[in-house]
Formats: sequence, structure tokens, C-alpha cells
Amino acid sequence: MPLMDITGYAEGFNEDPYPHYAAMRATGPVHRVKDARGTDVWLVVGHEEARRALANPALGKDWRVSDQYADTTLASEVNLNMLELDPPHHTRLRKLVAREFTGRRIEAMRPRVQQVTDELIDAMAATPDRRADLISAFAFPLPMTVICELLGVPDLDREPFRILSNEILAPETPESEQKALDEMAAYLAGLIERKRETGGEDLLSALIRTTDEDGDRLTGEELIGMAFLLLVAGHETTVNLIGNGVRALLAHPDQLAALRADPDGLIEGAVEEMLRYDGPVENATFRFALEDLEIGGTAIARGEAVLVSLAGSSRDPERYPEPDTFDIRRAPQGHLAFGHGIHFCIGAPLARMEAKIALRTLLDRFPDLAEVPDADPYEWITASLIRGVRRLQVSW
Repeated sequence: MPLMDITGYAEGFNEDPYPHYAAMRATGPVHRVKDARGTDVWLVVGHEEARRALANPALGKDWRVSDQYADTTLASEVNLNMLELDPPHHTRLRKLVAREFTGRRIEAMRPRVQQVTDELIDAMAATPDRRADLISAFAFPLPMTVICELLGVPDLDREPFRILSNEILAPETPESEQKALDEMAAYLAGLIERKRETGGEDLLSALIRTTDEDGDRLTGEELIGMAFLLLVAGHETTVNLIGNGVRALLAHPDQLAALRADPDGLIEGAVEEMLRYDGPVENATFRFALEDLEIGGTAIARGEAVLVSLAGSSRDPERYPEPDTFDIRRAPQGHLAFGHGIHFCIGAPLARMEAKIALRTLLDRFPDLAEVPDADPYEWITASLIRGVRRLQVSW
């Protein structure tokens, strides 16, 4: 049996990967697949196996233990971030960031998130033909504005930044990915240098200043890696949470009607179901076996690469009855859309807050929101990490 291609270019996979995951799960929770480099890797599609793998300390993030990846992985200052490091380095960085990236700081952003949401929807409402690309008009600028203001970089050149971000997340070629990584590192180094000079009460200034009880602080390279992680993860996932969530609602009129009828009671569960049903992160970033181990009865050799399918695990019928049904009244607790274990997304509270405000306001302002019937077919993001569409044409 040929290995499944999960790069996003396999026929029919991007449009609807869930039947493919179901077919794999039917024969076992762990499978051999081909990644974007054409390399054979392990893919975990069972929910319980995925949860355990995400929390397994024997699956590390340092690619240098892997003969498959050690000589070919593109290294850059942006790689010095929490998501790509193991303890004790990960522990140290997360501790320093957690000192400043607090629930109080995020909650203080709530009025501003509402204000930005209202302004973007005002601009959409002023469109003469009452049509817009929801991604470029709303789903992208909202989280981008919020994370930039949280970090203290409201003057960020957003369009060039998004081009670099997209190329790193869904590269055309290894060469273009390396170029984007180098340009991103140089750009962020300049940004941090300017922030050192100006200071402020924002998150990036706080990260530059912060020290722990032992006097430890982030190095220059670590600041670049942290700025990259917070800026990219802080907007890209929320863009596609909003986009995928709106697509799911519009494709299920009964669920949309229920949410409109009881937004106070259902918005929280609706966002959780959007994360489970068609979340913005299809697969967690690579892990590498630090020793010989077993996942779901499958032997994994030391150094082999493992992908944990967040999308596949979220449709596991062993965990969720009728998993292919979009049901905003479901209790989807335990979904893995934000990961699990020590690498659980530190920005999950911010993403949830933004999504709830965005969706409630959008549905309130546009009671007849619909997809444009004659719109071009979806252009899917062709990457194993991010799931979403590049444009979503809507009318009201």
C-alpha cells in the first residue's frame, strides 16, 4: 500500500482530509506517511494516542537527534523559541514569558479587541456592494492588530510580514523558506533594537526587561525567537479559527440559527466545537523520538520523526460520538486544538477571547451573512501545519 501524501497537494486531501484520517484510524492509530519533504514520518491519528504523545517526554522537539532531519533542517534565530526546544531550555523560556504574558494582561485587551472588531465591521458595512473577503477584511487584520498592539509594534509592516510568515508556514521551496527565515530574523532583530531604545509598557518591552529571581533574562537570539513565535502564532491560528468557524456555521444553518437565538449561552461552546470540528492547526509541529518507544502498539525507533494529527484526533469516534457532526451544543472538552502537555499554547486564552468577540459581533451586525454563491473555489493553504482558506467571499 503506498504511503499517504499529507503535504496538501494530494488530490482531495486539502479540501477534506477527515475521510482520509478516518480510513487510517480504522486500521490503527499510528501510520507511516510522507511529509512535505518526501520524507517518511509517523502520523498519530487516534485521540488517546495523540494526547499521550503530546505529553510524552521521550518525544522531543530538537531535530538534531534525527538522522532524517539533522542535516536538512533550516536553522535560524527564529528557531530559538519555546515551541522548538526541550526542557530545560523550554522550561526556562516559558517561565520568563509566563511572567509577562499573564491573564491580567490579556483580559485588559478585551475593550480594545471589541473596538478593533467594531471598526473592521464598520468598514465592511460601508462596502457599496455589501461583499467582502472575510479573511483580508476581518479575520486577518483583527488578530494581527491585537498581537501587534499587545507586543507594542503597531507600526509593523503587516503585508510584508504576512508574506514572510506565509512562506515560512507553507514554503514553496526549501530555498524560499530559508530566504524567508533569514529575512524574518533580520526584520525582528531590527524591531527589537528599536524597542530597546524606545521602551514602553507593552509585552515585548517587558520581555526585553524581564529577569527571574536568579537574574536570568532572554538573550538577543532568544528575543528574536520569542517575537517570531508570538507574532506568527499570535495571529495565524486566530485568522483560521475565525475563517474556519464562519465556514462551519454557514455550512450548517441549523447551528447558525441556534447560535443567533442564544449567543450568550452558546458562544463559548460554539468556539470550542469550531476548534474540534475544523481547527486552525492540522498537525502539531514535529517531534522526534529521543529513545526507542511505542505509540498505540507501533514501534518508533530513536531519531524518527512523529507528527501528531490534531485534526485527525479531534474526529476520533472513540472520543467523540458522531465526530463528523458539527454540534455547538456538544461538550468537546479535551480536544487537542491548542496542543497538550508542556507545549500547550500559551496564547489559547487570547485566541478564545478574540474568536468569541469576533463571531458574536459579526453575526449581530450581519444577520443575513452568507457565502457569495458565485465565488471562486476555495484556495486552501497547502501546508501540513495550518488548515484554512486564503479567501472567504461573503455577502450580507
